[in-house]
Amino acid sequence: MMTRYLISSLTLLSAVFFVGCGAPSKSYYVLTPSGSVPSSSGRGIGVGPVSLPAYLDRPNIVFKQSGNLLAVSESHRWAGDLEDNISSVLSIDLGRHLGTGNVRTYPWGSDKELRYQVSVDIRQLHGTAEGDAYLEASWRVYALPSRSMVASRSWSGTEPLKKDGYEELVAAESRLLDRLAIQISKDMR
Repeated sequence: MMTRYLISSLTLLSAVFFVGCGAPSKSYYVLTPSGSVPSSSGRGIGVGPVSLPAYLDRPNIVFKQSGNLLAVSESHRWAGDLEDNISSVLSIDLGRHLGTGNVRTYPWGSDKELRYQVSVDIRQLHGTAEGDAYLEASWRVYALPSRSMVASRSWSGTEPLKKDGYEELVAAESRLLDRLAIQISKDMR
């Protein structure tokens, strides 16, 4: 009887120990638009496809420590697919800057109601050791239905973090996407 009690106690103690010493908890983040898309209709805009470099095509948030050294966080992750999140945020920000609620993300069923398509290549998106978020991207704007290219440009920018932490890094990256949407919208006015 004493042996059974001792084994039960040790099992319980071990379980408590392993729970307390478990892997650190994970935090999940999403990029957010700078406001809501207008509810009114307007010219149709399709956003996508959005492409990412291989170093970003992962669930982990990336931070650039120095020139060629990246840190990949195990406990700070994207809440979903980063390409989809970027497409969604850019479409809302573009709709806001262009005053249209008629914005779709790739893939969409038909080009019939769309006037423009914007494809975006994210080249870099990460935090820096200097306390900034950094974004480098290129885009192409196509007039529809002819699919003729209206513009092809590149842009890069930094956004200072207002405080330390991954949540602020993601907020600064969200602000950078809004600034990118402003640049893209200039090609569609």
